Order: sequence, then structure tokens, then C-alpha cells
Amino acid sequence: MGIATRPNDLRTDIPDPDPDNLPVDMTPVARELLERIVADHGPVMFHQSGGCCEGSSPLCFPKGEFKVGTTDVLVGRIGETEVWMDREQWRTWAHTGWSIDAVPSRGSSFSLDVLYDMAFIVRTTYCALPGTVAGAHPGNV
Repeated sequence: MGIATRPNDLRTDIPDPDPDNLPVDMTPVARELLERIVADHGPVMFHQSGGCCEGSSPLCFPKGEFKVGTTDVLVGRIGETEVWMDREQWRTWAHTGWSIDAVPSRGSSFSLDVLYDMAFIVRTTYCALPGTVAGAHPGNV
């Protein structure tokens, strides 16, 4: 019996993110939470979950405590905070406008936001009308 593996780089027509044009945005509520977390815990990083335990949430970790792998790509920076994602997930989201937001939550997670009874989420403009902003839409990815 063979070992099942996930094919790498299925969508090779979509390049990795451009470091000079990174698409990540953040709502004021999320930015305020991020500032509180950094003040309490020092520098942090995000890794956009691929949909397992956290459902597809941007997880916030102390910088360096989450080990990015060879299939992860840097998709943005919010100030000094890096945002990472799996390359295949990036290639699915590459044409989507998205923003990190924060909402009240009592969820359980490995992410630092749960210490503040909040949860970082992603809002998307994937199906939004032209001229609208990602943070204004209630649809989570």
C-alpha cells in the first residue's frame, strides 16, 4: 500500500506573491487587537490556516514559534508583522481582496487572540461589488 501525497504546485500559472505589492489589509478593530498582543507578547506573526482545526483563520503566534515550511509564502506585512500562507492556498486566493478583522469570540485556539476573548478572521471581496472594501463585508473565507 502506497503513501498518499498532496501534489505540489498544482496551479503553476499563478506566481508567488510580489514582495513589493502584498495584498494583506487589516481593519481598525483587528489592528487595535494586534497592537495589544504585541504590547503584551512582543513581535508576532500570522499564518493563514488552511482550514483544519481553526477552520481557515489567520493564526497569531509569537514571532518564530510557528515554523514556516518550504511550501509557505509571505503574503503580506502589517507593520512589522509578517503574514504567511501555504503556496497552494495563496494560488487559490491570489485574485481575492482580503482583510484581517477581529470579532468577539470564546473559541479555543493556539492563536494569541483567544487570550483577549477575540478571534482574528478573514473578510473577503471575492464576490463583492466593485468599489467596496474587504473589511466591510461579513463573508468570512
